[in-house]
Amino acid sequence: MTGYVWHPTEEFRAAANWTSFLRAVDLPSYEELTAKASADPEWFWNALIRYLGFRFYRPYERVLDLSEGIEFPRWCVGGTTNLVLNCLDKHGDAATRPAIVWEGEDGEVRGWTYAELNAETCRLAAGLAGLGLAAGDMVGIYMPMLPETAAAFFAVAKLGCIAMPLFSGFGAAAVATRLADGEAKAVITVDGSPRRGKPVAMKPVIDEAAASVPTLRHVVVLRRAGMDVPMQNGRDVFWDDLVAGRPTEMPTAEVPAEHPLMLVYTSGTTGRPKGTVHTHCGFGIKTAQDFELGFDLKGSDRVLWMSDMGWLVGPIQLTAAAQAGATVVMAEGAPDYPGTDRLWRLIAAHRVSFLGIGPTLARVMRRYGDDGPARHDLSSLRVAASTGEPWDDESWLWVYRKVLGSRAPLQNYSGGTEVGGIVATNVLFPIKPCSFHGGVPGTGADIVDASGNSLGPGEVGELVMREPCIGTTRGLWRDRERFLESYWRTIPGMWVHGDWASRDEDGAWFIHGRSDDTIKVAGKRTGPAEIETLLLGSGAAAEAAAVGVPDPVKGAAVVCVVVPPPGATPDAALAGRLSDAVVAGLGGSFRPVRVLFVTDLPKTRNMKVMRRVVRNVLTGEPLGDTSSLVNPEAVEELRRVASAQ
Repeated sequence: MTGYVWHPTEEFRAAANWTSFLRAVDLPSYEELTAKASADPEWFWNALIRYLGFRFYRPYERVLDLSEGIEFPRWCVGGTTNLVLNCLDKHGDAATRPAIVWEGEDGEVRGWTYAELNAETCRLAAGLAGLGLAAGDMVGIYMPMLPETAAAFFAVAKLGCIAMPLFSGFGAAAVATRLADGEAKAVITVDGSPRRGKPVAMKPVIDEAAASVPTLRHVVVLRRAGMDVPMQNGRDVFWDDLVAGRPTEMPTAEVPAEHPLMLVYTSGTTGRPKGTVHTHCGFGIKTAQDFELGFDLKGSDRVLWMSDMGWLVGPIQLTAAAQAGATVVMAEGAPDYPGTDRLWRLIAAHRVSFLGIGPTLARVMRRYGDDGPARHDLSSLRVAASTGEPWDDESWLWVYRKVLGSRAPLQNYSGGTEVGGIVATNVLFPIKPCSFHGGVPGTGADIVDASGNSLGPGEVGELVMREPCIGTTRGLWRDRERFLESYWRTIPGMWVHGDWASRDEDGAWFIHGRSDDTIKVAGKRTGPAEIETLLLGSGAAAEAAAVGVPDPVKGAAVVCVVVPPPGATPDAALAGRLSDAVVAGLGGSFRPVRVLFVTDLPKTRNMKVMRRVVRNVLTGEPLGDTSSLVNPEAVEELRRVASAQ
């Protein structure tokens, strides 16, 4: 067995939460736990819930019901609970512990204890209830990372409303699409937010989006940037006015265990964004398993994972830390502004012990050199977690050596929005660069061929789950058929995650990227259809295909291949209009690196654009089977255009 760079010490293994769980269930090894979890899922989930201390108002009658098939399991049947019961209400005497430490882009620092977070949550929840919002109502959260963002998320959950986190960089079109699909009744936002030293208005984005969301009745606006923003009488209210005089204690709504907690959108290769549905018991229990056991999060930890509320990492870190009683270190803005060493300074200044870092961020920070981490005391770090996209060896080793000092583990995980967390990760075992130890108990994770047969060492196949997992989305929002088609029908009886994976001769697992056409830029996912809708809506494109190509920093970059409308001149000005349309809709992260003009796109005989062929032409990879192409001359034209630029 060669290539391992981190080995757990006996002290680490003895103190690990997984070791404590093994003792609690009286099993001698992690391997035996995994096997028993597969053989008896109800035993496993019951044991896990007891160990985690997840609370219910009314105990469930049965933890797992598969009467509707593996695709539609029912969890914690008959039980009632609330995520806030498990994140805030349970702390009691420990409420004086720090819950949030926040640092603004300008260096301002604020902190809330659990008591203060709970008080602001209750005040906002009372204000929202005063607007008439109640259990089951959809509430969008369009905010940067602020302490109040945590209060907004928990206030929505406390009422039994459904939270819809939205990426703070989205333009009006992307916001409107999601709010309208979820039939949102309210949105919580800010007047604006500083981004790299410049004030960026956010309330006007909601105003523009609201015109396309007939169900939207209320907009709550937090004063953050001191901007003078328009307020619509009868609809808009400032946060401080809404919470003024409200009580700092309020009962938490008792809801069915499977009551929807959150609607988080992710994108596939075709069609509108997919709304994944996460429940109070499912999201809470899976998050606790992944972080407290998978990543060994402890109540004494300080967690820094620079993200955004619109991606799963935003709400998941708030939930994980609160359930464990740990502290979230929230940082507004970018990790490399106002100084390129900001991330390392934050770790040192706030004594961060748990760092979340993705490959893209690592590549960005590595460009600034070794001096950044070397100038700061990073000795408080004891563990790092990573997700987003596949690593390269050089960047992984740079983080392990220069940031973690070759002493703390850098734990990869493969998971995602649809599964509410982790499918495969590292745990108590040695780690190779970029590797995973394997599947997480309770998932039945495996690497298989197209027929569902397990693959041996060195063979690349689909990452799947063979077992129902409590964190998995409860279908797609109002689209049962699309849910089945997207995840369960590729290999019947298995959840196909959409990642290519392999394992080596030592049993270490590796992820090789998406097996579908989803575009993931710097860990943020979108689908070609959403980008193409923006291109076509600009009036500067008659047809369009958007694909992701490898990028040394972001993991993937967007390239748009466009057929101009009749009479348009395919020049730099037209390309600029198209690029600006994408940025306006999805944010700067998705700005195309190239816009190529052609007279036709490669299509199948039933007139579907072959994005795989487009991507392979651009990357120089083999085209694969092109027998279904109706216009092979389009491939040659694209090849000429691409090589000319």
